[in-house]
Amino acid sequence: MGGTWVDWLLVAGTGFVAFHGLTYRDKNGDRPWVHLLFGAIALLFCFRFLLHDILQVW
Repeated sequence: MGGTWVDWLLVAGTGFVAFHGLTYRDKNGDRPWVHLLFGAIALLFCFRFLLHDILQVW
């Protein structure tokens, strides 16, 4: 367990991108598919960095 500060920085960065991508709405209240796509991809990478590099579960 542990991880370097770079691992924690990547988890925070990809987590922020995932949160923004999955919760973004435009002026009309619609969710563009590109934001959802990149938000989902960022969420997968966030979980990958957290589980593999920091917690060493996977």
